[in-house]
Amino acid sequence: MSDASAKVTRLRTPKPCPICKRTSVQAFHPFCSSRCADIDLGRWLKGNYAIPGRDGDAGAELGPDTPDED
Repeated sequence: MSDASAKVTRLRTPKPCPICKRTSVQAFHPFCSSRCADIDLGRWLKGNYAIPGRDGDAGAELGPDTPDED
């Protein structure tokens, strides 16, 4: 087996860009361009994406009466 065949890099299967639905590009995976990657980053920074949680969970584990566990 030669060194060239041992260094084969497997490329990802092109999938649609989550922003504009064009075919994604390896350099910007999973996006098709830096523009779509920047749009996605802007959405994250503005808070458009959020992980849903249950009501009343905020601070339930680390309330003022919870002792520090060192």
